Amino acid sequence: MDDCVTIIVMKDPYLAIKEVKEDFKETPEVVVDLSQEDGGNRRDLEKIDYSTSKHPEFSYKTEFQSHEPEFDYLKSLEIEEKINRIRWCQTANGALFLLSTNDKTIKFWKVQEKKVKKVASMNMDASKVVGKSNVGSSSVSSSSNSHLANGGCKDKSSKNLTNDFKFPPGGIPSLRLPVVTYNETSLATRCKRVYAHAHDYHINSISTNSDGETFISADDLRINLWNLEISNQSFNILDVKPANMEDLTEVITCAEFHPTHCSTLAYSSSKGAIRLIDLRQSALCDKHSKLFEEHESPGSKSFFTEIIASTSDLKFGRDGRYILSRDYMTLKLWDINMDSGPVSTFQVHEYIRPKLCDLYENDAIFDKFECCLSGDGQRVATGSYSNLFRVFGCGPGSNESTTLEASKNPMRRQVQTPSRPSRSLSSLTRAVRRGGGESPGVDTNGNSFDYTTKLLHLAWHPSENSIACAAANSLYMYYA
Repeated sequence: MDDCVTIIVMKDPYLAIKEVKEDFKETPEVVVDLSQEDGGNRRDLEKIDYSTSKHPEFSYKTEFQSHEPEFDYLKSLEIEEKINRIRWCQTANGALFLLSTNDKTIKFWKVQEKKVKKVASMNMDASKVVGKSNVGSSSVSSSSNSHLANGGCKDKSSKNLTNDFKFPPGGIPSLRLPVVTYNETSLATRCKRVYAHAHDYHINSISTNSDGETFISADDLRINLWNLEISNQSFNILDVKPANMEDLTEVITCAEFHPTHCSTLAYSSSKGAIRLIDLRQSALCDKHSKLFEEHESPGSKSFFTEIIASTSDLKFGRDGRYILSRDYMTLKLWDINMDSGPVSTFQVHEYIRPKLCDLYENDAIFDKFECCLSGDGQRVATGSYSNLFRVFGCGPGSNESTTLEASKNPMRRQVQTPSRPSRSLSSLTRAVRRGGGESPGVDTNGNSFDYTTKLLHLAWHPSENSIACAAANSLYMYYA
């Protein structure tokens, strides 16, 4: 990610990839005159029931520098300016608010449109000015006799002072007044608050609360709770640091607030476990209310088992019923009412399993892929290598598995999976594994695999069927 925040759209703030916004062209409403005897034209009535949706259009909005390189002199540590996470906050008075963070410092930004004052013209027509005299000469006519030395002035009778002076009908030709217009608008960005010096380790995630007043920030060992209005104080709600660091077995990898319950949040660990905690139980949430994890069979363990089990990202569904998590090899969908195991498991790139040793040597096995859910909860998506991303259907009885490439000409291939009887997510009692029939050494399109190009960041629109993907230095928008 860059150190620069780019805004690409306008309307509902929803994306957090380099800070993305979207502007959908609204479809004109169909107005039907029901006062007619036949109740209006039948075709117009059908248009209301089956409104044609248009593809969204995107336009560049603005960009601004979020963070600068810093140096921690106490720890002799250089802090990079790169942005780790961006989260939207609630809008107010037409302004946009967002949180952005690098490894150590969180900033609260306000982006607002402001009208630009501009002097458009003067109200004087030079062709109509008598004698083409300037303002100075016309305003001091026959006044030289009235002045004395040292700025004195001759006495004038009170007859010359009157309040009955009126402007002539055509105005005074030599009087020039500027005309100020507001034809242009510009986006002004301002850093309202800086939340710093609260984390000893690198911040890996931030999440805003549904109450619109608080947010959390998480590093490897701690989760802090902040108030948006208070930048010099935070509350530590979770601390997993042991007394002896040699006893440390797992670290926090991601934390996310529940979308509707302001007292509930979930965090994931490097062992693949997801813990649900309730802020109402105690001030220090060292005990979880629910634990979600999938136990591997003892015979399947290897040197890479714990590494690839680390959860890199988690997202709540829009209704808060399901949690989507991503580890190195799979996507997992969890029901918060069922902690025995994931309701669905999606194989993302099983074909790279034979090459885990090579991936470990070049550190690619530690890549952190993000995941997302569609607004209706019927599909999930995540990225992979070779700038590919995969979309899976998670609705009842869905076998959808699609692979696309983040490019101007995306390669689409429907990956077929064996059919199975339709089952509801809520009725599942064990995991359902889904994946395409991929062959080792190549991707799902039969092409050679490229570990250097990877799609780590993507986000789904909360209500529209559109997805944004960041690959290298480009941002791609897909709409179905």
